[in-house]
Amino acid sequence: MSTVIPPFQGFVLREDENRKVSAAMESMNVDQLDAGEVLIRVAYSSVNYKDALAATGTGKIIRRFPCVGGIDLSGTVVDSADPRFKAGDPVIATSFNIGVSHHGGYAEYARIPAAWVIPLPAGLTLFDAMALGTAGFTAALGVVRMEDNGLRPENGPVIVTGASGGVGGLAIDMLAGLGYHVVALTGKAQEEGYLKDLGAAEIKLRDTIDPAKTRPLDAALWAGAVDNVGGDTLAWVLSTMQQAGTVASIGNAQSYTLNTTVFPFILRGVSLLGVDSGYIGEPTRSRVWQRLAGDMKPRHLASMTRKVPFSELPGVFNDFIAGRVKGRTVIAVKE
Repeated sequence: MSTVIPPFQGFVLREDENRKVSAAMESMNVDQLDAGEVLIRVAYSSVNYKDALAATGTGKIIRRFPCVGGIDLSGTVVDSADPRFKAGDPVIATSFNIGVSHHGGYAEYARIPAAWVIPLPAGLTLFDAMALGTAGFTAALGVVRMEDNGLRPENGPVIVTGASGGVGGLAIDMLAGLGYHVVALTGKAQEEGYLKDLGAAEIKLRDTIDPAKTRPLDAALWAGAVDNVGGDTLAWVLSTMQQAGTVASIGNAQSYTLNTTVFPFILRGVSLLGVDSGYIGEPTRSRVWQRLAGDMKPRHLASMTRKVPFSELPGVFNDFIAGRVKGRTVIAVKE
């Protein structure tokens, strides 16, 4: 590499001898970056709930210390040992081990394995890519998997749980844009207007569901479901699916456990589809990003996204942990 990279800022997570996690901005140089074929000048990153768990030490997310946080990044190639990428190319890198055991997007430069990098699709800007980020990719992958399994707008309504979160809001916008009748399930009654603005046709409050009254099979309501919460809510969703309905299991905001029966599967032919956005490879990864740049691009992406300067990154995480954030948060690393 002939390009000289001066010292730059990175948000580094460390663990002390008592296993307490700390995080702070530090000066770095390019030799400290992890191995990879593609050196990227980072323009934007984003904040996902996983990033907040990592930065605050609330969750055991980081698998190697020290580690630059940020599981998403978009930017411009500085240098590449892989012929598929050349200097100046706009690119996206999300998931895999980024920001977990490989230095991530919260630094002005990142060096990433080429297999984790994809070209920025036409129709998206670098900012758009991070307004979507892992949350948007996850939501889109769930919808694509359900469509591959036969879901169509004419089949009936689709319910989205954890609707006011980043994944939930993006899923609502995408589904509504594709012509689906979307029902938003939320515990936040004050977000009704926001969710309807995104395209939800109906709002259902979480406290109207009594887990103790969930039957093995209940009234058949939904052709599809995007579930972000797991636990009793997912058990209720499964019991209320229509014949041959499809459920995309995306998150565990309520619980990672699932207490249900086989009846939805053997009596109604319901499909429970696991959505692993972290390690899904090609050609699916590029296919989903192409959809995000085209017919699945959320119509309200700008209005549901806030931009935060890189210098203010340390102050954003507690709001995520406390559940005070809706929509998406993009970090302007080096615009």
